Amino acid sequence: MSDLAAIKAAARKAAFARRKAAHAAHGPGRAAMLSEVLAGYRGVPLAGYMPIRTEISPLAAMEEAAAHGPVGVPVIIGDGLPLRFSRWEPGCATRDGPFGAQVPAVDDFFEPEIVIVPLVAFDRSGGRLGYGGGFYDRTLERLRAKRPTLAIGFAYAAQEADALPLEPTDQPLDMVVTERDVIDFP
Repeated sequence: MSDLAAIKAAARKAAFARRKAAHAAHGPGRAAMLSEVLAGYRGVPLAGYMPIRTEISPLAAMEEAAAHGPVGVPVIIGDGLPLRFSRWEPGCATRDGPFGAQVPAVDDFFEPEIVIVPLVAFDRSGGRLGYGGGFYDRTLERLRAKRPTLAIGFAYAAQEADALPLEPTDQPLDMVVTERDVIDFP
């Protein structure tokens, strides 16, 4: 394991502990701030995610957004590949996807212009630490090569870190929404 990989692993371990404590203290549903942000983008195709483990849940905000335009969730196509996003609606039939996340039973792929990104940790420079598979980095790079794509990290405030070990391939966030505030990155 390289030095950077070891540093990232240690940062993830600490961040998972903070997220677990925040999830236990607040519960999964804290999407009010995210709903307020998304209200300014009604009808713009967006992708959220189906929360797993102790991730903060964007489902209430996704349900509101689905009344105004297409909403999708990520589908892992294979290792080393970008994510694809399949159309999701509240109450739609789902199936088990990789890593325990639910995905729509029938794939109906589209490209979002806004991506709500789950994360393990974030910092005040727009850095994001994910699970280590690089799926969102590859996906955001591909989408941003075609058109402006807004990446909104969604997390508990407790997931903030002073600074994160980042690599050149790590895609920055445009903003982070927590249960307490909205942090914009220039």
